Amino acid sequence: MGQTQQRQEPHEELELDSIQDLYKCFITECPSGSLHLHEFKRMFGVQSGTPESQYMDNIFRAFDMNHDNTMDFIEYVAALHLVLRGKLEDKLRWSFKVFDSDDNGRLDRHELRKIVRIIYKIKNSSIWDETGKERLTSEQVCDRIFQEVDINSDGQITMDEFLNGAQKSQWLQSFLTLDINPTGWVQRYMCDRRILAAKDY
Repeated sequence: MGQTQQRQEPHEELELDSIQDLYKCFITECPSGSLHLHEFKRMFGVQSGTPESQYMDNIFRAFDMNHDNTMDFIEYVAALHLVLRGKLEDKLRWSFKVFDSDDNGRLDRHELRKIVRIIYKIKNSSIWDETGKERLTSEQVCDRIFQEVDINSDGQITMDEFLNGAQKSQWLQSFLTLDINPTGWVQRYMCDRRILAAKDY
């Protein structure tokens, strides 16, 4: 127990530094204090017309907690904290929100197929089964997710079904962990900003 707490303390200190850096970057990019979708994509170096761009649309919508089509700094930091340090269940809840494009609390096959195809393109068609021997098509991935989590086989996935199924499935956790998480973009962006700041001195 004590060792775990010791390991977390430096991470928490680092996070405070990161929040200060994030605030400086946020205000530089968004002097108005409101971050719009095109600015959000620019901050993470995502070009329009790419699979990542479509994916960022869904991520931005999930981050926009008050649904005003902008993100303030509190929403921004809360979202990044969840993605970078949140518990598995919290990340899964957020992942569900990214998938649920009409925000009705259920995933149908159309919604799932759309996001799976985007992830499939991002991963260059390299999604495998647990053995690592069989490459899956995007349709097979969609079928597999429904098999894993649609408990009552009604063709729709509720939040509870998603959470229960994903927590039991290492394959699905791996699929989500690799893609429903802009950690790499955040770290790359922060690194680039620090390099630029160092050059200014």
